[in-house]
Amino acid sequence: MTGPAQTEERLSEVRFLTVAEVASLMRVSKMTVYRLVHGGDLTAVRVGRSFRVPEHAVHEYLRGAFSQSA
Repeated sequence: MTGPAQTEERLSEVRFLTVAEVASLMRVSKMTVYRLVHGGDLTAVRVGRSFRVPEHAVHEYLRGAFSQSA
């Protein structure tokens, strides 16, 4: 059973990346990352006027992209 303390603990372990960091990691442009976010292909959280992408979401997206191309 997950309680508020466990949920808070898991959230503190999440590493969020900026759009620029994701673009650099994936070796694509920032516009490509924005397209993925707006298209719903890449999970992101809006913080003010910018987006933050959970690091695990980038890894999941890349895993899915590799499994589809294989």
